[in-house]
Amino acid sequence: MTLPGNFITAIYKDPGIERYRGNPFVEALTPIMSVQQIRKQLTGKVKYNPQDAFSNARERAHEVAALLDDFFQPIGSHLHLEEKISIMIRGGYVGRNLEDGSLNTHMQNGYERIMTGKLDSFRFAQTNSTAKSLSLIGCSGSGKSTTINRILATYPQVIFHEKHNFIQLSYLRIECPYNGSLKSLCLNFFRELDRVLHTNYEEKYARKRHSTEVLLALMSQAATQRAIGILVIDEIQRLSRRRAGGKEKMLEFFVELVNVIGVPVVLVGTPKARPIFELELQSGRRSAGFGSLFWEPMRAEQPKKDPETGTLQKTEWMAFTDKLWRYQWLLKRDEVLSDEIRDCWYNLSQGVLDIVVKLFVLAQLRAIAMGVERITVKLLKRVYQDELKPVHPMLEALRSGDVEKIAKYSDLKLDDTDKKILELRQKIDEMKAKEDKAPRFQGNEQAMRLYHLLIAMDCNAELLPSLIEQAFKDYPELTIRELMPVVLEWYEKPVKPKAVKKRNKIPQKSWHTLDSDDLRFKFSQADKDRVYDDLKYGNELFDLPDWIKRVG
Repeated sequence: MTLPGNFITAIYKDPGIERYRGNPFVEALTPIMSVQQIRKQLTGKVKYNPQDAFSNARERAHEVAALLDDFFQPIGSHLHLEEKISIMIRGGYVGRNLEDGSLNTHMQNGYERIMTGKLDSFRFAQTNSTAKSLSLIGCSGSGKSTTINRILATYPQVIFHEKHNFIQLSYLRIECPYNGSLKSLCLNFFRELDRVLHTNYEEKYARKRHSTEVLLALMSQAATQRAIGILVIDEIQRLSRRRAGGKEKMLEFFVELVNVIGVPVVLVGTPKARPIFELELQSGRRSAGFGSLFWEPMRAEQPKKDPETGTLQKTEWMAFTDKLWRYQWLLKRDEVLSDEIRDCWYNLSQGVLDIVVKLFVLAQLRAIAMGVERITVKLLKRVYQDELKPVHPMLEALRSGDVEKIAKYSDLKLDDTDKKILELRQKIDEMKAKEDKAPRFQGNEQAMRLYHLLIAMDCNAELLPSLIEQAFKDYPELTIRELMPVVLEWYEKPVKPKAVKKRNKIPQKSWHTLDSDDLRFKFSQADKDRVYDDLKYGNELFDLPDWIKRVG
């Protein structure tokens, strides 16, 4: 039998726990992972080479934009969610076993529900559900869907049990319909089943104009027939805005799905869905579950001292931003993230992970487009004002700490990030079009790379071309690393007076491109008439107060 590309043949391994032994559904899953293995599996794979910072602006723009897809750093809440999902999937299969006949009993009960059209109808009363439910609540951009998708991806989704000629679906994720109807939810469920399993459930059931009750019974039977390990229902907050009775009926169905059919369910939504979850808590028939996880934005807590070593321990916010800060493709990047920038970064993003990453990406693109080539407080504030306006209401609500405001604005999304990135790329292309007059070295890419490396070392752009051309002519067998000291020696002690030209005066409009310790750069970053306030005694200013104390 030739299996579709997304199917795998079951390979059984000892699950290590007696409760799970002898159950093919559990033994075919990925073994329970350690914390270190989970971190490794969830961490995003960012391809980063420090030398790429010296590539041309267009190429760097692509590298920076890829962070939106590739960067993912697991934090404590992610590991906590993985643990719960791991227990839910395996625990839900305990009451549905291919070997002991319990799965067949569930199927017989499913047949009874289809024939009667009632979800609470069952033929065999001795069926035992071991499934759990979980509610995950967090504002838009907190990483709920991304994290769940990464966790589910650690499991094979479709497993073929050759011995039993049975297809197991370890997980299924669907979204609540915009209209909030149970019928649309069922159709979303069948549509996703068809996509994953290459079946025709939607065509089979949608055209017959079944009642909602019958569709729900068919959906429950399909969940049993395919041995779904866990069902994730995302965007649950949509139910709270739709016609009366919709959310109560759907919630009742979720409870039945867990208690009667035995499929674990994860409900995911924003704080706007709070009334739905409160209704579930008030329900006399609520499902046995793991309760609710409330994902708040990351907090910028003060680091604490290690009682044994006395050193400061990094907070989660510090560790996260330090990791992200490494991925810069800027010529004048600061290697160490300063407290000033970190504090500004948090104040603007309020610790919402999606905003944290997008602000960082957009700031890099703006730094390249403007020629600043580094991230500064002024740049972050400008990007926030110009590019993140759609989410200003939500972030203001988070700053206020008002629960009602947060719920009101919790659904705001930054869906036009791709458009912003394209606009910044266009600016970068326009900037590079002007710079294309720079030396191209007859298409010698190695010469261009050496040129950009030396520019980043503050060498005068006007002096370099002739020196680099001469170096490649005299020493064609040397590598860039070997040629660099040669060119630098000629640069410091020019042997060809004709190559030396008088340095041009840098206009004020270009001061933002100078080095970070240049007073002209500091002037370009300061607010109007406030440059003196940003200067520090002992650095840019003579420490007169300290000198008076010492001589007084």
